[in-house]
Amino acid sequence: MTDQLKLANQVCFPVYTLAKEIINQYRPILKEMDLTYPQYLVMMVLWESKEQTVSEIGEKLNLDSGTLTPLLKRLETKKLITRKRKKTDERVVAIALTPEGFEKKEMAELIPERVAESLNISMEELNELKRITEKVIKKIKS
Repeated sequence: MTDQLKLANQVCFPVYTLAKEIINQYRPILKEMDLTYPQYLVMMVLWESKEQTVSEIGEKLNLDSGTLTPLLKRLETKKLITRKRKKTDERVVAIALTPEGFEKKEMAELIPERVAESLNISMEELNELKRITEKVIKKIKS
């Protein structure tokens, strides 16, 4: 077996493991808000942009409508968002926050620091990890 094929020498495995571990750190925090991690991602898009179409949310989160639609239905059931077809084009569904959905933002503002704390790293280290990750993703997509 060559050294290149040893699991310990692979970049993909620690990145995969880290992604799972980071998401696992979010779970108990998000449970307090009655949100799953994918629901949290949708909420962040809406806190930032108020109203978005399903396709706009999908584009920002790299999710297809088949994955996004049931997720949005659950958020609507929780009364955190509304889904309305555009009058100008009924194929387009606009997603907007409800007052209850907007209120969750205040609780969510503490999440990044709580996650960094649970990972036992500083916000600076977390931001450096994000910067490097974004750099690699950008190079892959260019």
